[in-house]
Amino acid sequence: MKQISVKTTRRIEAVDITGPVARAVEESKVKEGVVTVYVPHTTAGVTINEGADPDVMRDVMEVLTRMAPASGAYRHLEGNADSHVKATITGSSVSVIVHNGKLMLGTWQKIFFMEFDGPRHRQVYIKVLSD
Repeated sequence: MKQISVKTTRRIEAVDITGPVARAVEESKVKEGVVTVYVPHTTAGVTINEGADPDVMRDVMEVLTRMAPASGAYRHLEGNADSHVKATITGSSVSVIVHNGKLMLGTWQKIFFMEFDGPRHRQVYIKVLSD
């Protein structure tokens, strides 16, 4: 297992972590298997989406913000209830097939750490399993 740190600079932000995940796969020397990327935070998540056009992730963040606005009739009083909702929508883990020692992502796909309550220092766990 590998742990990486992600430093975010905004309250809501998508950070491309494909590179560190690919390096973890390479370092593991696993040729065939699966890698799981897990975020152990209740106000952050992880997702796979297009990474070629930054407007895609901007649109995703905008829609999530409309779905769960910062101000609302929330019962959770810490001021970050919307962050918990957004994290629930995106999820806390993704898995990617490893083939020939490489991530089997589509042409445009990237793995994104999703910050919803930043800026913060966050942790991401990467586990590579062989067949």
